[in-house]
Amino acid sequence: MPVRQSYLAHVKAQAAAAKEKKAAFGPDIDLARYTEHIERGKIESLENLPTQAREAAIMTGISLEEEERAGSFLQVDQSVVYESLNKAYEGQLEIMSTTDALEKYDWLEEYFWKSVPVDQDKYTAQAALNMTHGYFIRVFAHQKPQYPVQSCLLVAENYISQNVHNIIIVEEGAELQVITGCTLSKSEAEGIHLGISEFYVKRGGKLFFTMIHNWADNFHVRPRTWAVVEEEGSFVSNYVLLKPVKSIQAFPVAYLKGDRASAKFNTVVYGLKDSFIDLGSRIILEGRETRGESVARTIAAGESTIYSRGDLVARTKEYCVAHLDCRGIVLSPRANIYAIPQLVSAGAMKAELSHEASIGPIAEEQVEYLMSRGISRDDAISVITSGFLNLDIPYIPEFLDRSIKEVIRATSEEAL
Repeated sequence: MPVRQSYLAHVKAQAAAAKEKKAAFGPDIDLARYTEHIERGKIESLENLPTQAREAAIMTGISLEEEERAGSFLQVDQSVVYESLNKAYEGQLEIMSTTDALEKYDWLEEYFWKSVPVDQDKYTAQAALNMTHGYFIRVFAHQKPQYPVQSCLLVAENYISQNVHNIIIVEEGAELQVITGCTLSKSEAEGIHLGISEFYVKRGGKLFFTMIHNWADNFHVRPRTWAVVEEEGSFVSNYVLLKPVKSIQAFPVAYLKGDRASAKFNTVVYGLKDSFIDLGSRIILEGRETRGESVARTIAAGESTIYSRGDLVARTKEYCVAHLDCRGIVLSPRANIYAIPQLVSAGAMKAELSHEASIGPIAEEQVEYLMSRGISRDDAISVITSGFLNLDIPYIPEFLDRSIKEVIRATSEEAL
């Protein structure tokens, strides 16, 4: 049975009241500019994508052959054009559009707009009032697929507002890896991507989520993400942005609701040209013996501006521990980085919260050492910046780790 119409109407009423509400951070965007709606048909294989779209998807870690994938989901503009589930994993997980899931499961009301506030700002409101699919992924209790699920949210035309609502549910004792690529197939495209993501990790579950963003000079991005982690659950988020973007503003939240739950955010950002980037993470520690960590590496080149935010919020009366590590390098006299760490103890007398934030130049002695080994100055700087951004992110497949490192290397060279 579908989700009740009365509940959906209630959600839209809340959204309508917030459709002019500016976000707390980031430049305000005129959503009226982005009204194009394009319907597309299904494709039988990812390899049937047009050349530009194939190349864009590959750059975000998507396998067109789908080898070593548990399943795939592809949305182009406002249309879901491809869904597949590896036959080996039938009965272990399911993949479909969120629109279809709302029609199929009445119990989805317990998850749809239950963590991300629908009236948070004009961007959540737009996503609720004009929702265009998104993915629904659920891994069943105690199932642990060997290979990751991959999804790609691609924009192919100008003046699109891609309003997706993604839901991932990891049932009790289950584990899941998800690789998501968000990108453009036209480098000159102007538009906006609004991505609402609600992740639910049940008792003892584990979710490893890797998102690679490849946008362009005229594109705006406003993701809104919450992960709710229950007892002994684990959530790891890896985020990579290595291409220019007009503006992006996101502040994902991991809510450690259950005892001994944990969360980690790894963020790698290279600001290029005049990109305006406002990113961060918030970890709310509510259960006892919860653990959180947020690690960010940012480089600002050209005329880019980067805000790197991090919040640790302890609300438990019992022991909990969390650490924030934010480091930045400025490569240009016209670039800016703002590191904004915040620790909050709400009556949490046993909480251990700490942070380390630093912004500095590339150490000249490191450059001189590499030059003494016969490496040119530009190449030396490229090597150092590549190493700085390389976090050796855990829990991601080796092929994706190689891909990220290669893009970091190429970006470092291109920025010089």
